[in-house]
Amino acid sequence: MLFKRKQLEKKLIPNHLAIIMDGNRRWATKRLVQRKVGHYEGAKNLKKIISECIKLEINYLTVYAFSTENWHRDDNEINELMELLDNFLGGEQEDIIKNGIKINILGDTTKFSKKIQHKLYDITNSTRNNTKLHFNIALNYGSREEIILAVNTFMEDKSKAEKLTEKKFTKYLYTKNIPDPDLMIRTSGEYRLSNFLLWQSAYSELYFTKKLWPEFNEKELHKALLDYGQRKRRFGR
Repeated sequence: MLFKRKQLEKKLIPNHLAIIMDGNRRWATKRLVQRKVGHYEGAKNLKKIISECIKLEINYLTVYAFSTENWHRDDNEINELMELLDNFLGGEQEDIIKNGIKINILGDTTKFSKKIQHKLYDITNSTRNNTKLHFNIALNYGSREEIILAVNTFMEDKSKAEKLTEKKFTKYLYTKNIPDPDLMIRTSGEYRLSNFLLWQSAYSELYFTKKLWPEFNEKELHKALLDYGQRKRRFGR
């Protein structure tokens, strides 16, 4: 059963939803189709989830699109993923702007091709004033790397006498202007964070589902939100 925004209690709607989109390859294997078909179906499903987040008035959506560890996959799959990213950036920009979505990239993009780097800059720049949905895409992202980078940058910027505090530290993260996730979802039946938003998810509610990412539709999202609404968030108090 699908719900409209007014049918869902306010407590069911997280301000910031993070998703580890896992299971594209297994989805393809189950259906005896090429691996890249699974990735393309995953991208199509992401568009549906983005649209649903806007309808539900979720303010921030962060997705794990490509990790620092993903470079260890075979060259053919990496090329397929780069092609998919290139097509997404080129084909969706008009709809993204029209729907009031602000794009923010988390991660080190310097390893991508100049063409993709240019498209990433273009789409973030052209959507910088949008406010309907803050859509954060983690690309070449690894949380441990992010934390080390933040510490090193702080040490370069500040005198040795200045004490590093939690508040100061967060300003050096990729997510410096983004609130921490309220709810993190991982699809495909895996029960781990896989180096994703480790600092930021300290008090996030976690939701794991066996659904593969291309199967995680609007109905499954609502199930996750209903489960989230039953949680009592105490933040250690």
